[in-house]
Amino acid sequence: MGIFSRLQWFFKRQWRQYLIGVIALILVAICNVIPPKIIGNVVDAVSTNSMTSHYLIINMIVLFFVAILQYLLRFLWQKMIYGSSYVLERDLRSRLFRHFMKMDSTFYKKWRTGDLMAHATNDIDAVRDVAGPGILTFADSLITGTSMILAMGMFINWNLTILAVLPLILLAVMADILGGKIHVAFKKSQAAFSSINNKTQESVVGIKVLKALGQEQADEQDFDKYVQKNIRANKRSYRLDAMFDPLTTLIMGISYTLTIIFGGLAVLNGRITIGQLVSFITYMAELMWPMYAVGSLFNLLERGSASYDRISDLLAEKSSLVQPKNAITTVPSGTLKFDIDSFRYPDDKKIALRDVHFDLQAGKSLGIVGPTGGGKSTIINLLMRDFDHYQGVIKVGKNDIRDYDLDSYLDKIGYVPQTNFLFSTNVRDNIRFADIEASSEAVLSASKIADLDGDVKQMVDGYDTQVGELGVSLSGGQKQRLAIARAVLSNPKLLILDDSLSAVDSKTERHIEQRIAKNRQQGTTIIAASRLSSVENADQIIVVSKGTIVEQGTHQELLHQSGWYADTFNLQAKNAELEGRLSHEK
Repeated sequence: MGIFSRLQWFFKRQWRQYLIGVIALILVAICNVIPPKIIGNVVDAVSTNSMTSHYLIINMIVLFFVAILQYLLRFLWQKMIYGSSYVLERDLRSRLFRHFMKMDSTFYKKWRTGDLMAHATNDIDAVRDVAGPGILTFADSLITGTSMILAMGMFINWNLTILAVLPLILLAVMADILGGKIHVAFKKSQAAFSSINNKTQESVVGIKVLKALGQEQADEQDFDKYVQKNIRANKRSYRLDAMFDPLTTLIMGISYTLTIIFGGLAVLNGRITIGQLVSFITYMAELMWPMYAVGSLFNLLERGSASYDRISDLLAEKSSLVQPKNAITTVPSGTLKFDIDSFRYPDDKKIALRDVHFDLQAGKSLGIVGPTGGGKSTIINLLMRDFDHYQGVIKVGKNDIRDYDLDSYLDKIGYVPQTNFLFSTNVRDNIRFADIEASSEAVLSASKIADLDGDVKQMVDGYDTQVGELGVSLSGGQKQRLAIARAVLSNPKLLILDDSLSAVDSKTERHIEQRIAKNRQQGTTIIAASRLSSVENADQIIVVSKGTIVEQGTHQELLHQSGWYADTFNLQAKNAELEGRLSHEK
C-alpha cells in the first residue's frame, strides 16, 4: 500500500474528485445490499404461501429503481476516479518530458533511448492504473466487502457470518508473504521491457546499416534473446501473481462449505429461515468479487510501485548544468574569450583539454582543425554548454557563458553538427524549425546560401517533399546542406559548423562558404573541419592535437610554420589534384 502514500501529493490535489467517486462507490455498495434482502423476503413469502401479486410487483419495482440508480452511480465513479487517473498520466508525462529537455549530455550517455521511451510509456501506464483501477479496486473491495459482511451479520446471523469470514484471514497472510516478491519480479519485468524496447528502437533506426552488412539474421537472433529474457521475467511475475486466484477460490470454497453446513443446521434448528439462508448465500456470492479483487489489487499496486520507483530514479537525475538564480537573459555580444586550463569528461580520468586559450572578435571567423580525436569537438561541446565543469572560463564580452540563461544563450547560436537530425516533416518545415513563422522567401534565401535550392526544385513536391524519419529520403550531402540552411535562417550571433560539409565535394563546399561569408559579414563563425580547405579563408585558425593548441595563425602563417597544418594541407591538395585528374580521364 506504500504506493498510495507516495502518490498522496496527487490525491491531495484531486481529493474532491476522489471523494465524489468513493461516495458513489459507497452508495453502489448500499444498493448491492438490497437485492439479496428482497430475494430472501420473496423466498420466505413463497415458502409460507403468503406471496401476492401486489407484493411481487412492489419488490420488482424496487429492484428496477435500484438497478437504474446503480447505473448512474457507476457512471459517476468511473468519471471521477478513472478521469483523475488520466490527469496523473498527463502530469507524469509532462514532468518526464520537461526533465528530458533540461538534462545534459551525460544523462543521455547513461540512459538509452529505449529505456527513456519505456519509462515514458509502459511505466507511466502502470502508475496510472494505481490511481484509476487501483483506487477503484481498493475502495470497492473494501466498501463492498464491509457492507456485505455487515448485511450478513445484521440481517441474518452474526455467528454464521464470523464463521464464514474467518477463513479469509488466510488471504491476508498470503498477500503479505507474496507482496514483496511480486514487487521485485515486476521491477525486473519492467527492466526487461525497457531492454527489448531499446533493442527494437536501435534496430529500426539502424536498418540501413543492418541490411548493408547483411546482418538481418544475426540481429533477429539477438532480438530473440531479448524477447526470451522478457518472457522469463514476465513468467516469474505472473507465476507469483497467479497464486492469488487459486488461493482465493480455495478459501471461498471453505467459506461456502461452512455456510452450507452450519447454515443448514441453523435452518433445521429454526434460528434462521430458508429465505435468510438464501440471502446469506447471495451475500457470500457478492463477497467473492472483493476477494478476487485482492489478487488484482496486489498485481496493480506492485506493478505500479515498481514503475514509480523507476520513474522516480529517472526524475532524481540532476543535470550538471546549473542555472544561476539571476541568470543573464540579454543577447550575448562582444569578443569570445576561450580560456580553459583543463577539462575532462565525466567518469573519464583522461584530460580532454588543457591550456586551450584563444580570442575571437565579434564578426570574425575561426577555423579549428587537427588530428582525429585531438579535441576539436570538445571545444565546441564547451561552447554549446554541454558541460560546465571545467577549470577556466569562457566569456562573451564581459560575461561568463555559465551566467547566462541557458535558453537565452543557445537561442543565439546556430549549430550544425556533422551528423544532423531531421524531423519527419517536409523540407520547408525542417529548414524553418527554429523560426516556424519564417516566410517562404526567407526559407528560399537560406536554401540558396546552403546550395540546396537546386536539389529541392528537382524533387517532385519541391519544398513540400517529406524527408522521412531522420531524413531517410535525402542523401548525406543534402542532409548537411538542409541543416546549414536551418542554422542560417535563424541569423545567429554565433554560427558553429562542426565538420558539417564533409559529405559535399570541395567545389560545392567553397560555394557554400562564400555565400555564408557574404551573408554573415556581421556574424561570428566557427568552423571545425577535417578538410583544411574549409578553413582556408578564416580570419584565424587553431590546430588542436592531444587536447591542446599546437599551432595558431592565419592560413598563410600556418603554411610558413611547416608544421602539421602545412603538411596536411599539402597532402590534401595533392590528393584533390590526383582525384581531379582521374575524374577528368574518366
